[in-house]
Amino acid sequence: MLIERDVLIVGAGPTGLTLAVDLARRGVRALVVERADGLFPGSRGKGIQPRTREVFDDLGVGEAIRAAGGPYPVGMIWQDGRRQGEHRMFDETDEGSEDSPYREPWMVPQWRTQEILAARLAELGGDIAFGRELVTLDQDADGVSAGFAAGPPVRARYAVAADGGRSTVRRLAGIAMTGETVDPNPMLVADVRIDNLDRDNWHIFPPTGDTGFLAICPLAGTEDFQVVAQFPQDTTVVPSLETVREAVAARSHLSPEDVTAMSWASDFRPRAALADRFRQGRVFLAGDAAHVHSPAGGQGLNTSVQDAYNLGWKLGAVLNGQAPESLLDTYEEERLPIAAEMLGLSTRIHRGEEGRGAATRQLHLNYRGSSLAEETRTDLPADALRAGDRAPDGFDTVRLFDEFRGPHWTLLAVGPAASADLPALHTVRLPASEPYGNGLFLVRPDGYIGWAGDSSDDLTPYLARTGVRTGVRTGV
Repeated sequence: MLIERDVLIVGAGPTGLTLAVDLARRGVRALVVERADGLFPGSRGKGIQPRTREVFDDLGVGEAIRAAGGPYPVGMIWQDGRRQGEHRMFDETDEGSEDSPYREPWMVPQWRTQEILAARLAELGGDIAFGRELVTLDQDADGVSAGFAAGPPVRARYAVAADGGRSTVRRLAGIAMTGETVDPNPMLVADVRIDNLDRDNWHIFPPTGDTGFLAICPLAGTEDFQVVAQFPQDTTVVPSLETVREAVAARSHLSPEDVTAMSWASDFRPRAALADRFRQGRVFLAGDAAHVHSPAGGQGLNTSVQDAYNLGWKLGAVLNGQAPESLLDTYEEERLPIAAEMLGLSTRIHRGEEGRGAATRQLHLNYRGSSLAEETRTDLPADALRAGDRAPDGFDTVRLFDEFRGPHWTLLAVGPAASADLPALHTVRLPASEPYGNGLFLVRPDGYIGWAGDSSDDLTPYLARTGVRTGVRTGV
């Protein structure tokens, strides 16, 4: 029996689940298929950056993410069984401001983030088909046809690869990926239980001689620790409890017996890779299928979630008949340069060439160069907020993020423009707003300013080409 959907999402990781949630609240019929028999069980992508926390807040899971995790602990350097002093794992975070309610990364094990997203998807009426290994993918002028090792085939108008760095979809779509090895030394990462070690610090054991570094981080919201161990270049690493115990005992003051249990482990070699394209016809790449990062910068999961967030509103607008199909061309236009930028940042951090500073929080990323960014004002100061920038929060008479929340566009009128006649959009009028200055700002569903001007005279053509409906506010 053939299953028919609007969108087929291959992969039930953070990318695929974020996209599925965003599409579900727009009334788009999507199906998530996952090769494994359940959600990913490990902690791998544990850092949620401030911009991603904003995204999750909009998708209705912000409070659950907050409750599930906690702030990163201060690093503690050890040598010869003695504490040598604290080490700040991140550059000092900015003090809180009206720009964003989130100013620091938040630790949530990846398995828990996925559980939260899957629960939200179920709440919106979506589901996940597990045990569905993709084996064929063909496309024509009207859609894509997917075949699986087990289970019925699927016919959809579009398909999205969210199936990781070794993406089957990417291979079947014929899209190449160019990359490099960031570090030739193999790594082991594992989620374990450890006795006789406090949970107040991220414990760092520097390399000595031929032995690579060891890091043991308490995982917020759990009783587990994440162990990361580096090995010499030619070592074959077996991801097992015995390997973890040997590494911990050889590089720290702990004994093998202090590692009492292991729930997940994996080995990898840090690499950086970027797909040549993010779209091939009706097939889109997102997340690790499009870009593979070193974990050092905490950018992989976050960049992936924001791929999905960018693609979701565009697919929704096209599938709901609000926008022309050409709107989907802007996904690659906007996300490929951002992915390349974040990929470079991750690599520099891994190699010690840059710290984990403000850039890792992703609050300053913008789409100023996008064809969707239309700035009609002139003579702006160099530091002015412009079309293409992330729309900041504000706390004047209303909290702006409360107004932006949901799958709609928002027209923000500030200063003299607040008293003008405006199109029938979801509109917020403010006499003043420090981050914005004066003017009209049309905020996209993904929280970026699409159009900015002094009056609405030039706004109508922009509304038409981006599929903005006037007079309605839909979704949840």
